[in-house]
Amino acid sequence: MLVYPTYFSPIIHFTALANSSSVTFEVEDNYQKQTYRTRCYIYGANGRQLLNVPILQANSKQRTKDVLLDNSTSWQQQHIKSMASAYKSSPFYEFYEDELIDLLLKKHKYLLDLNLDCQQFIFDNLPLDIQTNKSIEFHKDYPAEADFRFLVDAKSNRSYKLNEYTQVFSDKRGFIMNLSILDLLFMEGPNAINYLENQNIEWI
Repeated sequence: MLVYPTYFSPIIHFTALANSSSVTFEVEDNYQKQTYRTRCYIYGANGRQLLNVPILQANSKQRTKDVLLDNSTSWQQQHIKSMASAYKSSPFYEFYEDELIDLLLKKHKYLLDLNLDCQQFIFDNLPLDIQTNKSIEFHKDYPAEADFRFLVDAKSNRSYKLNEYTQVFSDKRGFIMNLSILDLLFMEGPNAINYLENQNIEWI
């Protein structure tokens, strides 16, 4: 299957990956705005909370792999603080906290490198045993049954029905669908991979 590497991808992204034996990361594309490359959503005390990754100015003629992160701000520390605030009372946050902080404080130069490391962090901790490759050239057309690049679109009107699981604030605000994979990992821990493998998604 073919996907874009994104920033702590939505659960639906990993639902697709968990049911595949291999994945190719699209790394030869041009940059697109409004995607999960530069954002993820967690469950904060006030509901769905955006964590945004700042980049230096980029346009649609620029390769995504050349897009630079804007490290002039302390966005990494802000994300760490937001994640801790949201999930410090979750069952499994403390088991992943140190590794997560190390990843974010690595001060990546390129957006793509950050996103690939985020994917690997999740692969290692689910764990998800899957063969990974990177694309060597961009193809607009790809077999539909294997092309999951559409999952990168943060403004997509597609909706998916995922099974509910307990979330930190769900007793107060209800279940929020398709948050970052971190939400599932921090709440379900080793059971997260079973959850992903048992989702029944109609992709078409």
